[in-house]
Amino acid sequence: MGLKSDLDSEVATIFRSVWSERDGEKVPEAEDLKLSNDAVKLKGTVLYADLADSTKLVDEHTKQFAAEIYKSFLHCAAKIIRAEGGTITAYDGDRIMAVYVGDPKNTPAVRTALKINYALQEIVAPALKKVYTDSTYVPNHVVGIDTSDLFVARTGVRGANDLVWVGRAANYAAKLASLPEKYRTYITKAVYDGMKDDVKTSEGKAMWTALTWNNFDNSTIYGSTWRWRVD
Repeated sequence: MGLKSDLDSEVATIFRSVWSERDGEKVPEAEDLKLSNDAVKLKGTVLYADLADSTKLVDEHTKQFAAEIYKSFLHCAAKIIRAEGGTITAYDGDRIMAVYVGDPKNTPAVRTALKINYALQEIVAPALKKVYTDSTYVPNHVVGIDTSDLFVARTGVRGANDLVWVGRAANYAAKLASLPEKYRTYITKAVYDGMKDDVKTSEGKAMWTALTWNNFDNSTIYGSTWRWRVD
């Protein structure tokens, strides 16, 4: 059988097969799902943390320097995600994706974002400056967060497959993480409305600014430059 015949057959099977769906309460592993039309449905909050201006970083600095920035940022983000109860679901170059489930899920996801902001400014940047004393590079990042129903399936081929996350939260979180780094964290109204007051205000001061997301039906989102100390 040629490659085209194989592809024709597999794609036809995908479109014609009935889905097997079940509710889930935890983030599944790839092994929990079949490569056929098999899916887990759950309510989750998705976080994307993205290193800003990575193209400029790679173009203007050595590969070793860029790799050290990538590694430092992703290491801090990953450790903070796990400490806040999130599950890392993907690394993609200079970004990391995580999912939070259960109750609460919005508050720890938001606290993660604020701690990542702290780590980049108070841990990564000073460590960078100690070694590269003449460097003018300043690491920046953006985190995007949304919450919604999610439909999780396994995709790929045998020996090379992963989970695909279908749902608004996965899509919106990624798009929020690509917004300008004027704000280090962007969240949807659904996240804001569902999180606790201790990540909304600090000593009576609002930690978030309401914004209009012009590219998405002028919906309301929130941006923040606040940090949460990592101890």
